Amino acid sequence: MTGKSNRGLPGLRGAEHIGITVPDFDDAVDFFVRVIGCEFILDGGEYADPDFMERQIGVDRSSRFRWGFVRCKAGPNFEIFEYVAPDQEQAPPRNSDIGGHHIAFYVDDIDAAIAHLREQGVTVLGEIQHIESGPAKGSLWVYFLAPWGLQMELVSYPDGKGASDSPARRLWHPARPDR
Repeated sequence: MTGKSNRGLPGLRGAEHIGITVPDFDDAVDFFVRVIGCEFILDGGEYADPDFMERQIGVDRSSRFRWGFVRCKAGPNFEIFEYVAPDQEQAPPRNSDIGGHHIAFYVDDIDAAIAHLREQGVTVLGEIQHIESGPAKGSLWVYFLAPWGLQMELVSYPDGKGASDSPARRLWHPARPDR
């Protein structure tokens, strides 16, 4: 140790955006806006520069992409990418795969949100899970799939998450966005 702080990025303010690669830019933007309720911000157009692709992004030199942004209420922005690449994997990773992931959306009324998803033809996986004990006590959650297979989740904890002394109380919550 050199005596410097080992407490993370200097000046960190939060997550600014999450990048998501999709099979069709227009369809994904439509899903995020019409079904999820995000706001379309911009279409950055197409980009293809062999040196940039390889050096800056670490993808095949012949790749190209279209990109843009949507904003989803009080959470981070989503940068949407539609890549064309010769070595592209078509199947999204499962949660159990290295690099697997999901996006969770907090909703006030999880039953109404599930009904909306089903009305839109979205696949909802299983039933609402009610966490009855432990640090996340009071949480409700259920997974669903974007049309291209990305795993997403609805979460709600209208009476709070965990006991008053639970570390979960420090997680982000829409009533306390600064936490």
